[in-house]
This record gives sequence, C-alpha cells and structure tokens, in this order.
Amino acid sequence: MTAWSYYIATLTVYFGVNVLSGLSLNLQFGYAGVVNFGYIIFQSVGAYIAAVVVLGPSSGTFQQYVFGAHLPFGVALLLATAAGAVLSLLIGLFSLRNIRRDYQAAILLIISLIATQVVQGYVPLFNGSNGVTGIPRPLFSTLPVSLQGYQWAYAGWVLALAAIVYVLVRWLSRSPWGRALRAMRDQEDAAAALGLNVTALRLQVFVIGGAIAGLSGGLLVEYIGAWSPDAWGYAETFVIFTAIFVGGLGNYAGVVLGVLLVPILFLELPRFLPQVGYPGLMDSIEWIAIGAIWMLCLYVRPQGLFPERRNRARRPAAGPLAEPRPEQVGAV
Repeated sequence: MTAWSYYIATLTVYFGVNVLSGLSLNLQFGYAGVVNFGYIIFQSVGAYIAAVVVLGPSSGTFQQYVFGAHLPFGVALLLATAAGAVLSLLIGLFSLRNIRRDYQAAILLIISLIATQVVQGYVPLFNGSNGVTGIPRPLFSTLPVSLQGYQWAYAGWVLALAAIVYVLVRWLSRSPWGRALRAMRDQEDAAAALGLNVTALRLQVFVIGGAIAGLSGGLLVEYIGAWSPDAWGYAETFVIFTAIFVGGLGNYAGVVLGVLLVPILFLELPRFLPQVGYPGLMDSIEWIAIGAIWMLCLYVRPQGLFPERRNRARRPAAGPLAEPRPEQVGAV
C-alpha cells in the first residue's frame, strides 16, 4: 500500500466524518439558531461508546472503561448514535429551556470544558488521559481485500452514510418542521405567538444533531482505533463552525464545500510547506489561519460562498371557484 493511497483514503474518511459534523451543526445553528459550542462532546461520547462496546470487558490492567462488551460494529454505531442523542436530550433539557441564545452558547462551551476534565480525572470511565485504544477495525479479517482495498472500502462506507444523512437532513429542512425551525430562528417571539412550541423545536433539533454527532464519532474511532481527551478539544468545534460559515449557513451544498475547503484543504496544506521557526510553529499558525478565515468570511461575505436559499411559496392554481385577479375584475 503506497503512502499516498493511505493518505488520500484517510482524508476521504475525515472528509465524510466532517461532512456529518457540518450537517449536524448546520441543522442546529443554520436552521434553528441553536449555537452549539459544545458539539465535540456529543461526537466524543459516540466515539467512546462505539469503542468500549467492541473492546470487550475491561480487565482493569491495561485500560479501564465502562460498558465493555464484544458487539458487532453495526450495533456499536447504533449505540454511538443513540448515545449522542441521549446526551443531547439530557443537556438540552437543562441548557435550552427559557435561556437566551448567547447564554445557551456559553453554557454548552462550559459543559464541554467540564466534560474534558471529568473524563481526564475519572480513570474508570474511559481510561482517563490515556484514552481507549486497540479498537478493532470492522470486518478487517473477513473482507477478501488487501489493506489498501480495506482503507478505500471504509472510506466508501463513510461517504455512503454521509450521503444518506445529507438526504435526510435536506428533507427535514424542507419539511413543515424545517420551516418552523426557520421561523423560530428568525423571529422566535412571533413563532411562539403563532402557536409554535419553540422549546420543543429547539430540543428536537438539538437531539437530532447530537445523534448525527454520535454517529460521526463512532465512524471515526472505528477507523483510527483509539480515542482520548486530546482528540476532542473545543477548538475542533470551531473548525466545523468555520467550515459552515465559509460554505454558507442554511445551505447543505455549501456545508460540503466548506468542509472540503477548511478542515481538508486549508488545514492540510501547511503539511506540504517547508518547516520554519521552532517546532510546533506551523501547527500554531494553522489555528491562527482558521480564526483569520472565519473573521474574513464574516467581514467580506457573511452569507458564505453558497448563501441560504429563500423559501418561495407557490401561488395555488386557479380553479373554477378561484377568486378573480384584480386585473380580471370588470373584464368582458
């Protein structure tokens, strides 16, 4: 297996996982106005659950964790998705009820920081700072393919799931439920006055987004084979936010483009540049570039490369009992 083939296959997997993350955040923020600065904890709970339910019972010597079992990888992904949804429900019941949006964003960011400290400090939960490792690759020993073929097969599997979720969230966003989300996002008081339960809508979209986040974490951990608190810093959330702002809030094609540009191209390009300065300088510059890209986008093109499309109501077809148009009144 060539190094380039492995690298491109890995980028493809990360692209699919980041597309899922972008779809989740775009549904929550782009359509419902829920600012989820704690997104990464929902992806991480999916990764942890998908890992521990395939590693087997914890021996307590090499690594410690809860829920140890030997379950098929498909069941592990379902449990990861469910874990993201359940955690979103629990946190949403606390943080999304009758609280201003800016306070909600701050609460979710604080929760993500607390979650990192809890996982690092309480070793029996998910092996502390060392994290869990040794997660087996799904169907690696049973598929009649080479290592290179397996890498690309898994990349195709991730892209297929991302495509299914893409179609699902687009359908939801164009449904009456999606239009209610837009109404809540743009004029929350007016939406409530029309009888919409904005708290329930906010919680529903938060849970759906959390489920997608859990699925993305499960897919990623089954590919890389390990997960630790170092893998889910809060900065990762801002990379996805930058991607959806660059691509275009409320536009799912824009989300895909933003993911391709920001976490794939912009973050990978410095790897091919000559190293300058002290070790680690280029990594620091990457995060500076992410912040600069976000601010530049907000200043130059806040609607993104692909702006959100306006919903246009179609005029009902004229029937025999339809009210005449003004220009028809008095016509012979």
